[in-house]
Amino acid sequence: MKTCLVVDDSRVIRKVARRILEDLGFEVAEAADGADALAWCATAMPDAILLDWNMPGMSGLEVLRRLRLEPGGDAPKVVFCTIENEIDRIREALAFGADEYIMKPFDGDIVAGKLAMAGAL
Repeated sequence: MKTCLVVDDSRVIRKVARRILEDLGFEVAEAADGADALAWCATAMPDAILLDWNMPGMSGLEVLRRLRLEPGGDAPKVVFCTIENEIDRIREALAFGADEYIMKPFDGDIVAGKLAMAGAL
């Protein structure tokens, strides 16, 4: 079974994403911040990551930068999931190694489509 790590400081967003991802056949883990996400990845690298941009302590961009430097950190398909909608911000995320980008709010069809485009489904 494929695994997906949902990284978001909002418990509600994590819960909604979990339900969608489980319906898509993923085993889901959650992290409330970047430090927890990187610790989880160091233990068991997921197949995919839904990553929030704006979090306290460490931004999603910093998490992505650090993840891609870790052994095996180039493997997970990373989909940014955020309210950031400026084209320059989207380009920045893709330049840092994101595979796709989802705007909040999102639904199951959007998540499934973006994960498929990223090659995670």
